[in-house]
Amino acid sequence: MTLQTISVEVSARRIATVTLNRPDRGNAFDQTMLDELSEQFAALAADANVRVIVLRGNGRHFCTGADLASRGPEPKTTTGQPVKPPAALRDVLVTLDTLPKPTVAIVHGGAVGGGAAFAACCDIALATEQAFFSIPEVRVGMAPMGVMPFLVRAMGHRGFRRYGLSGERMTPADALRLGLVHQVCDVTNLEETLARITDELLHSAPDAIADLKNAAAQFSSPTLSAILANHAPHNSKTPEALEGIASFREKRKPSWYPK
Repeated sequence: MTLQTISVEVSARRIATVTLNRPDRGNAFDQTMLDELSEQFAALAADANVRVIVLRGNGRHFCTGADLASRGPEPKTTTGQPVKPPAALRDVLVTLDTLPKPTVAIVHGGAVGGGAAFAACCDIALATEQAFFSIPEVRVGMAPMGVMPFLVRAMGHRGFRRYGLSGERMTPADALRLGLVHQVCDVTNLEETLARITDELLHSAPDAIADLKNAAAQFSSPTLSAILANHAPHNSKTPEALEGIASFREKRKPSWYPK
């Protein structure tokens, strides 16, 4: 299978590296990337040759969220031909969050919106000192419903409210304090830190890891069942959302920003 927006490599030590590969778009995800992530995460979960999964981004940023500038019309079903439904961000996050293998996020540059949620869904998140995080959906007229359960769980209710309401940037120190990342690394020792952590993970028994992750999910808040039961309506068609997306595309302040 030829991948267009990500790459997947498995090392001799059985460590799979999934790299978001739209550097010209800040690794912002489009529907193709969501579909490819969904398929590849499922394949890696089932691959007995894979022990650890590392998620990282190519270029300046880890992931700058949804690619609003390239969002196209809703896909239409061709009459008489079955069409596989496109992967939703929430479902990709659930898949990443529930992988039976340990996952490590390597965050550099921006981790914005869904990008921050990707980090929150990984078992271990490392950030460089130059990284930044934000949850800016309210600035384009939307509440971040799809990513909210994962970020609230990682950051705590009040931590999420502070940055979810304002949309302002979090420094790596902020993210570390709130629990969104586990360690902040100097870029010069990032790979050494990653190698040490993955080596530690390889010491752990695969079936025990899967059992631990499955059991630990029962004690998390919100629970996976609550996430799956969250059927909040998609709100990208409201007047605020339409104005927010338009202002983003036109590189101007939205109408609700005071002059």
